Amino acid sequence: MVATVAFELFIALRYLLAQRHQASISRVSLFSTIGVAVGVAALVVALGLMTGLQGELRSRILGSTAHIYVWNQKGFTNYEKDVDRLLKLPGVEGAGPAIVGKALISAAAQDAFISVKGVDPVLEAHVTDIEKTMVKGSLSALRSSEDERPGVLLGQDLADKLGVHVGDQVTLMTPMGVTSPFGMLPRTRVLKVVGIFALGLYEFDSEYGVVLLDTAKRLLGTDMPSVIQLRVHDIYDAHATAERITSEFGKDYVAEDWSELNRSLFSALWLEKMAISTTIGLIVFVGALNIISSLILLVRQKSRDIAILKTMGTSSRRIMAIFMLQGLVIGVIGTTIGGALGLMLCYVLDKYKLIQIPMDVYQVSHVPFVVLPFDFAVVALSSIAICFLATLYPSRQASSLDPVQALRYE
Repeated sequence: MVATVAFELFIALRYLLAQRHQASISRVSLFSTIGVAVGVAALVVALGLMTGLQGELRSRILGSTAHIYVWNQKGFTNYEKDVDRLLKLPGVEGAGPAIVGKALISAAAQDAFISVKGVDPVLEAHVTDIEKTMVKGSLSALRSSEDERPGVLLGQDLADKLGVHVGDQVTLMTPMGVTSPFGMLPRTRVLKVVGIFALGLYEFDSEYGVVLLDTAKRLLGTDMPSVIQLRVHDIYDAHATAERITSEFGKDYVAEDWSELNRSLFSALWLEKMAISTTIGLIVFVGALNIISSLILLVRQKSRDIAILKTMGTSSRRIMAIFMLQGLVIGVIGTTIGGALGLMLCYVLDKYKLIQIPMDVYQVSHVPFVVLPFDFAVVALSSIAICFLATLYPSRQASSLDPVQALRYE
């Protein structure tokens, strides 16, 4: 069996590396190999781009926000008890209350509309990554003494826009006003910047200000948290945990996980990944068409050799195997070169961050490239399979050649 394969492979390689007056066959085979290699390399880079972008966005979103948000339609009148109950659920690592509202922040240089988030600093550290991403100051600095102004943490982009630093004062104005002899006046509060964070997600770094839960209650005119945030051990179990909360805690509790809140974003990214992969994958088909044309040309030029092999007792099945192996060799070499080139490009592009993109649009400053082993295996096997299928028609033509007709005019 090994000797049979060796014979067929020897003939296939001999035809593939044809020289002198058959050099045109070698050139067509070379272009076929290049076509497959370019298609595979482009496909690997495209998949690496979309996988990296999707993974980077998911990582930053899950670091900036909670994995699950829980609301109570009647309000959290005793949120400490609810936090304790939620922490006892399997897989829940952290839970903390939050109040979120809108405000106008004013500094000496600029004004901006922001989202104010009131948190418990101790519990918030177990829910989001804000404590790990502090550029200046700390999350615990929110707990000011009674004789100091309440503190606020600002996103780095927001702080740069306002031109403020740690220790500066800002004024927050909220639409929840106070009654005065002159009518309803906006509620204002002077706060001290005690920290600057950089979560890496432009939406948060440019629009969020974090204050103490009690400060947020006074600013936003409420006496209880609006939501309880949860962090789970396995992000892919978040949906099941959210459903368990609704079923176990009663109909007044509504829970949504990160995948539901960002469904449209990740669906769009998945569709883009599939669309780009399909479009660029057509390059591999072009390489396969080149294989078909080169093998058809070879069958015509080698009809005399095929006839001689048949008259010497070579079966049609072995003749077919010769040409199938030739196309398979082109596919394997092209896929190997293209795969290696694609991996090298992804490594260089990711390491040196060569492709910069506007952060306010894509939420990240550069395009990351991540090639998953499964994606790479699918690309490689699909490319080889396409090249193999491209050999079937010309190989069957070669195997069905009549030696009498081929040698009649020789």
